[in-house]
Amino acid sequence: MNTFNPFTLEGKTILVTGASSGIGKAIAIACSKMGAKLIITARHKERLQDTFNQLEGKEHELILADLAKSEDIDKIVMSVSLLDGLVNCAGFTIPKPFTFISKENMVDVMRVNFEAPVFLTQQFVKRKSFAKQASVVFISSISGVYVSYMAGSLYSASKGAVNGMVKGMALELASKNIRVNSVNPAMINTEILSSGVIDELQLTEDMKKYPLGRYGEPEEVAYAVIYLLSDASVWVTGSNLLIDGGYTLL
Repeated sequence: MNTFNPFTLEGKTILVTGASSGIGKAIAIACSKMGAKLIITARHKERLQDTFNQLEGKEHELILADLAKSEDIDKIVMSVSLLDGLVNCAGFTIPKPFTFISKENMVDVMRVNFEAPVFLTQQFVKRKSFAKQASVVFISSISGVYVSYMAGSLYSASKGAVNGMVKGMALELASKNIRVNSVNPAMINTEILSSGVIDELQLTEDMKKYPLGRYGEPEEVAYAVIYLLSDASVWVTGSNLLIDGGYTLL
């Protein structure tokens, strides 16, 4: 029986932020299925516990934390000894036209989407918390990198900043054998699409913009993240992996 699998995460310890729902939840569960030990964190206790209950294997850990609070970032860092992988997934947006964006809006979005993952990663580097050939993955977006959307300039700015930081971090951390990459999804089927904010007709029409005819699934982003966390990508760093069903081709 051929057991060759360069994508395995057996023996690796992976921290996933924003693991209580959507893409972060899918990443955590998929990584556990690939054999990793998971440390998951988010600010919603019940939803994070639900993710934890769905993880395969044993010895996983749960850390309740709000990345908007510096003391909670410190709590995460102090709770972790050695990491093979870090997935910075936590994020949110405030849909608002550019002319109505306040300084407070910008501070709130940039703090969670950009500053928190950057400084969390920085602290792990300073504390030498990354194992040899560790991999850091940022969940970015096509927004702000390839395209944008109405009332989305703030979110786009935060994700554009993430991708720029990935390039610089990858260059500087290469000497430490730490790889840094991002994935850039287009629209993904998450809870927000079933909340009733956007009706079915609008969704159907929007899907026509995708050559593959549909939105992506959280698990499909998770599989790309597994590639970047695994030894299959040991010569990949500073990349911004596009996952968009062909959307940006048109």
